[in-house]
This record gives sequence, structure tokens and C-alpha cells, in this order.
Amino acid sequence: MSEHSTNSSSSKNQNSGFYKQHQKIYPRQTKGVFTTLRKFSVWGLLGLFYLLPWLKWNDQQLVLFDLPARKFHLFGMTFWPQDFFYLAVILILAALLLFFVTALAGRVWCGYACPQTVWSEVFIWIEQWVEGDRPQQVKLDNAPWDRVKIGKKAIKHVLWLFFSLWTGFTFVGFFVPVETLWFELSSGIIGGWALFWVLFYGLATYGNAGFLREQICLYMCPYARFQSAMFDKDTLIISYDEARGEPRGSRKRGAEKPTDKGDCVDCTLCVQVCPTGIDIRNGLQYECIGCAACIDACDSIMDKMGYPRGLVRYTTEHALQGGKTHILRGRTFIYAGLLLAISSALLYSVMQRVPLELDIIRDRNALFRDTGDGNIENIYTLKIMNMDEREHQYSVSIAGIEGIRLQGVDNLHVGSGKVAEVPIKVIANPDNMTNRSQEVMFHIEAKDDPSVAQTQKARFLGPNK
Repeated sequence: MSEHSTNSSSSKNQNSGFYKQHQKIYPRQTKGVFTTLRKFSVWGLLGLFYLLPWLKWNDQQLVLFDLPARKFHLFGMTFWPQDFFYLAVILILAALLLFFVTALAGRVWCGYACPQTVWSEVFIWIEQWVEGDRPQQVKLDNAPWDRVKIGKKAIKHVLWLFFSLWTGFTFVGFFVPVETLWFELSSGIIGGWALFWVLFYGLATYGNAGFLREQICLYMCPYARFQSAMFDKDTLIISYDEARGEPRGSRKRGAEKPTDKGDCVDCTLCVQVCPTGIDIRNGLQYECIGCAACIDACDSIMDKMGYPRGLVRYTTEHALQGGKTHILRGRTFIYAGLLLAISSALLYSVMQRVPLELDIIRDRNALFRDTGDGNIENIYTLKIMNMDEREHQYSVSIAGIEGIRLQGVDNLHVGSGKVAEVPIKVIANPDNMTNRSQEVMFHIEAKDDPSVAQTQKARFLGPNK
């Protein structure tokens, strides 16, 4: 075998490795109903993200996850680490909602609301504004490095970096009071950790949305891998109508449709507008994020050719096969029922939530003590946590045994977010007890707000009967 053949074989083996070399995707601009919906979604979600940290409720930041203070402010309510189960319930609801939406409409979340898609869209818009549409970008990238190319690339990356750093600053503003963060940043006195996280999330945005883009969806996002488990023949997906479109072939606009060809003119516009670079005509693929850019592109070509729209459309496998789509089916009823039940329980729990916790710890060193006047006493420690935004003064009462009373509970003052441990004596006449161990009820109530109250059970011990 010649040296040339050996080198050619070696080169071929090297090029046919396990990993495909990445090729940059240049999505073409398009117009249409779904493109407009996607723009509204992007601007709406970004507006919420960048605006929320600056909104206030009763002089408190509307959304603030104050980790150093271990409290979370959400829409006028304050939550503490003891309320962590609310976060678990919210995560369960988010997962169920994703399953429900996927079963109904496929990967509509990926195409319209996923953070990776939203920020990538903005970066693509900036790139198209500076460098032009797809043909201009390809031409610019293939051109030699001159003053024009360097200038355009520099402007693009400066805009990307500015937008990324502002994103990092806003993200940190959900965890550090944003006005304080802005003052420290503008004054040059920002702390090291705050600056680190601003730069970290800013550069992460710059890398993910500017360079990785579709690679996050193709190789890193697990949702693309298990979405098929939530699909069925009634799930709404973006599909190419092969029966109508094939055999495909080019033709002149306005010319009579060839009898030996389908409606697809093989313009490849559906491929050029795809942000992940797939050909929707090859069938359902896990790379498809459901953005519907190919639908708008194909509809525009159908309009120009005078053909009916919908060659590429949102449809279901049943509909493509000539059957009837069943929106209401077993899995949608299950998801909807679980969502309704859990969200209702969560809403009720939040509405009934009392910003006060009471734990009662009984002194185990002695079962009881004779006071010398015919009564006995038990000693307890009350752990009172004020989870309200304001301080309170509390009153404590006890019931369960006739004549039972408390000592050592005068002027129970607890500041906001503070925990007070108060030792108290409970005195009762053993003649009024029906059992050696009897249940008593402690009741604590804020003097300035009777709705802030808690009742807890405890055991009062006495002599054998």
C-alpha cells in the first residue's frame, strides 16, 4: 500500500470519530405569527427578569432571596428556612406543569420560555443587527480580517458583554438588595464575593448564549433526552406533511404545479431559519425545540407559490395519519388533576400560614416538683420564633387542667426573625388531675395582632393516683 493511500486512510479514520466537529449555525431572519409570539414571549420574560428586583412592596424588595439573613421575600410575604417545604412543593408543581404542557404541546417550553432560548434569541438579534442576516454573516466570517470585519466583531462582542454583565448584575440582585448592590458597584466598594458572582453569571451568559447556543440543547439539556417518554400520538408537534410535500422539487414562482411533484419546492428555508440547524422534513427529531420558525418560513414560501399553508405545521401523529386528535385523554387528566390539587393545597397553606412557630421542650431532669403548698410544678422551655417582618410582644396561656397557671412569662418580646428561649413554670393542683400524665395546651398570641397565634400540646406529669 502506498504512503498516499495510508495517509488518506488515516485521515479518514480521524475524521470519522465519535464526535462531530461543531459547525456554526447562522439562523436566517423570518417573519410570521409564531415569530411574533416568540418575540413577545422573549420581551415579556426578560422584562420580568430585569424589572422584578427593582420593584418594592411596603419598602421591601418585591423578590429577594436574602441568603445571609436566611429569609426570602416574595410578593409581600417573608419565608424562612422552616418554610423550605414550600420550595419543594413549588418544584414538584413546576415539574408537573412541564409534563402537562409537554403532553399537550410538545417542546413549546423550549421554543418560547426556556432561559437558554430566550437569551440566545437576544444574542442572535444583536448579531443580526450588527453583522446582517444569514448571507452577510457567512460572507463576513469567510472574509479576511480587515478593518470592517474587526470593527463589526468588536461591536458585537462589546454589546454581548454589556448585556451579559447586566444580566449577571440583575441575577445577583435577586440575592443581594439590588439598590445596595448598585450603590456599591457604582461607588467601587463592591465586595469580592458579590463581584465574583456578577462576573461569573455574566460570563456564563456570554458563553452559553453567544457561543454554545444550540449545543446546550443538543448535548447538555436532559429534557431533550426524555421528552419522548411524555409524547404520544396526540401530542402537538411540528411536522412536515410528507404525503403532501413529496416528491419535492424546485420550480418557478407562478408556474403551474408539476403533476409529478409535491408542494415542497426544496428551498431549504426551513433549515436556514432553524436555530438548531435540523431539517424538519426528516421527521421528529430530539434536536427540535419547537420554536416554529420553520412554520413561518414555509408558510411564506407557500404564499409566494400560491399553495395552501400548512405544509409544515403544528399537528399530531394521529392527524397526519388522517385520524382525530384527542386533547382530553388519560395522562392530561392525571396531570391536570395533580396540578389542581397540589396548587390548591399550596395556596391554602400559604394563605393560612402564621408567621410564628412555637416549640415546647419539657425539662427531663425531674418529672415534677412539690411546691410545698399542695401544688406541683413542671418546668418547660418555650422556643418562640417570630417569622414576621415586625417585632411582637406575646402573651402565653395554658389550659387542660382546672386551675393550672404559668409563672415566668411576663413581657415576652421577640424581634423580627429572632428566636427566644423562655423557661417557664407550670403549676397545678394534683387533685384536679385525672391521670398521672395529662395533656395540656399552650397558647401564644401576639398582643398587637391576635391573628398571629399558635397552640401546641404538651404533657404535664404528676404523682401516681
